[in-house]
Amino acid sequence: MSDRRMSDPVKNVASSTASAVPVGATAPCSDTYKGWLFKWTNYIKGYQRRWFVLSNGLLSYYRTQAEMAHTCRGTINLAMAHIDTEDSCNIVLTSGGRSYHLKASSEVERQRWVTALELAKAKAIGMMHEQSDDSGDEESTSQSDKSEIHSTLKTLSSKLEDLSTCNDLIGKHGAALQRSLSELESLKIPTESGDKIKSVHERATLFRITSNAMINACRDFLELAETHSRKWQRALQYEREQRIRLEETIEQLAKQHNSLERACRQAPALTNTPAISNTATECVRPLKGEASDEDEETEYFDAMEDAPAFITVAADHKQHRHLGSNQSEASGGQPNDWNLEDHVLDCQHQAGCNESAMREVMPRKKRRTRIPDKPNYSLNLWSIMKNCIGKELSKIPMPVNFNEPLSMLQRLTEDMEYHDLLDKAAKCESSMEQMCYVAAFSVSSYSTTVHRTAKPFNPLLGETYELDRLEEQGYRSLCEQVSHHPPAAAHHVYSKRGWTLRQEITIASKFRGKYLSIMPLGAIHLQFHSSGNHYVWRKVTSTVHNIIVGKLWIDQSGDIDIVNHKTKETCQLKFSPYSYFSRDVARKVTGVVTDGDSKAHYILSGTWDDKLEYSKIVQSSKGNSSSEGKQKTVYQTLPSKLLWEKYPLPENAENMYHFSELALTLNEPEEGVCPTDSRRRPDQRLMESGRWDEANVEKQRLEEKQRAVRRRREAEAVEAQDDGKEYEGYQPLWFEKKVDPISRETAFVYKGGYWEAKEKKDWKKCPDIF
Repeated sequence: MSDRRMSDPVKNVASSTASAVPVGATAPCSDTYKGWLFKWTNYIKGYQRRWFVLSNGLLSYYRTQAEMAHTCRGTINLAMAHIDTEDSCNIVLTSGGRSYHLKASSEVERQRWVTALELAKAKAIGMMHEQSDDSGDEESTSQSDKSEIHSTLKTLSSKLEDLSTCNDLIGKHGAALQRSLSELESLKIPTESGDKIKSVHERATLFRITSNAMINACRDFLELAETHSRKWQRALQYEREQRIRLEETIEQLAKQHNSLERACRQAPALTNTPAISNTATECVRPLKGEASDEDEETEYFDAMEDAPAFITVAADHKQHRHLGSNQSEASGGQPNDWNLEDHVLDCQHQAGCNESAMREVMPRKKRRTRIPDKPNYSLNLWSIMKNCIGKELSKIPMPVNFNEPLSMLQRLTEDMEYHDLLDKAAKCESSMEQMCYVAAFSVSSYSTTVHRTAKPFNPLLGETYELDRLEEQGYRSLCEQVSHHPPAAAHHVYSKRGWTLRQEITIASKFRGKYLSIMPLGAIHLQFHSSGNHYVWRKVTSTVHNIIVGKLWIDQSGDIDIVNHKTKETCQLKFSPYSYFSRDVARKVTGVVTDGDSKAHYILSGTWDDKLEYSKIVQSSKGNSSSEGKQKTVYQTLPSKLLWEKYPLPENAENMYHFSELALTLNEPEEGVCPTDSRRRPDQRLMESGRWDEANVEKQRLEEKQRAVRRRREAEAVEAQDDGKEYEGYQPLWFEKKVDPISRETAFVYKGGYWEAKEKKDWKKCPDIF
């Protein structure tokens, strides 16, 4: 962090309020932790004192404690946040594209906050997993809650009527008993009987007094309950009115913002203002005013905050030719190997070109190159989104207006667009070089997402998708939706060019008003047949910004750790979150490839939407400490070489959902596919044809059909439980659950039989889901 943030006035303010901080803070081990911290705002105001509240995995801040009743300046979700401690008093929280730079008054207070934040983060992650594992339907739960409340109110009303009846009976019978006793006393009877009657009279009097006391207590209780009930009704009505006002205000603001955007677009351009030609930058760069969580303060960060913990320096060829065997500190071997590898790569490239030329001579199936243009439908986004905040996206009924005409299974298959990287990796003799190609493949799967802000169709349970390119490109792929709650898809790819890939992906998504976070859960396994190298990695978090107001843009952020479980070699990739004030290139990706002894051999650098390059390390050393106090490693490298580059989009792609050449062919009708294949899904097909109203009706029909099947399974499970039998539940058709020997996790693995069934045209096992 820059020294300007550590100025003396800030330290003086911190020391002057140090005695007040522990008083306003709660214990770190409690569920809610509160206290004063200093938050970096901008270079003019520097650090400002703010009141922070940590509760339920969310860290919120206010200017004063009184603001907690009506205004929150900003909130960060700790489940997806990275906690970093730069020096003795500073804390940096990073989540998605936002960063909070905080400063405690002392090192002890900083440690208290760090402890509380780590505990809250662990609890938030646990709660997120519990929510993703919840197989219940939110809609049915709310309905059952309403019916339960209605039943309880009805029972209470009945009991009140019974109590009133008993009250009348006690009063009536008590009066009759008193009259009977009075009549007995007036009769002339023996003395002994008179004593007994007197005793009974005393007991009846006590009973009357007790009954009257009980009746009075019941009356007081009823009056108190009615009084509080009226107060609750007034409070509830007030909250409802406030909510309606707030919704109307936000909707009005959204309309005004959209009107301003339209007016700005329609206004003639100023003659002295240069035109902006880089439309890609315009799409993803947020407005300057949206970079801050506070209304009156704009946050500025140092440009080098998110820089990697290493520095690369280009090595001189002539200088390193004479290093010979004296390169004891070199972690990448002799620089001459780089030239040798160039020769190997050139040979591979030449062989690939020859193979491509041979495939061009062979007859090849003609694929479609365009789909119908996307219709220009208007949609009231706020009317749909305002009731979705905080809910699981998979449980919200969404119209096809938000979708693209592909299912999530087809979107998952789209990862194979750059399968040639794995073909090259299979030919590598060096496992370190092979790791570079695997890393490039893991990055390439995000290249089409920069413009793809539409949502794919949620697959139905049992839905499948096949992509058979065995003859054309050497691989065949199969996906199946194996679970509905939580939604999970299994994917298996076999290539006759020496590799097999499998993955199970569960999507956890949260809508937070301004942005949508999509967190893929599950591991990707890649195995090469000849060498036996087994690579495992997981995907990063995707964030869609400007959900309600503004232009949608998407960002990828987080870390990917690729591990070769055979050789223990690793590759650490860092996807830097987008920052408006950073001097770094947008959508930046950096990485280091290390061997089993943690020695670095290659440096990777580039962007996830354009290209990735790699450089061989010839020498490494520890550099001087940075301004943050960290000691960075200096890598001396040979000139970088291109590893992967994105294919250009087809012509008119902006009117075809920004689909790539592969994506345009994924929903192309094909004969002989399984009846559960996504190509046969009617609502998706209608949407692709531009008939969105019919697609919405068909989508609703399919979802209701799926809910009916789920209710039938639940009834069968209850019936089996009543009979004391075991209910197996839904089982996927082409995948089965197994314990992975590498990760020791339970995952769905392809069990075979699909391609044999396709060859025989035997689809009797397939369920009727469409």
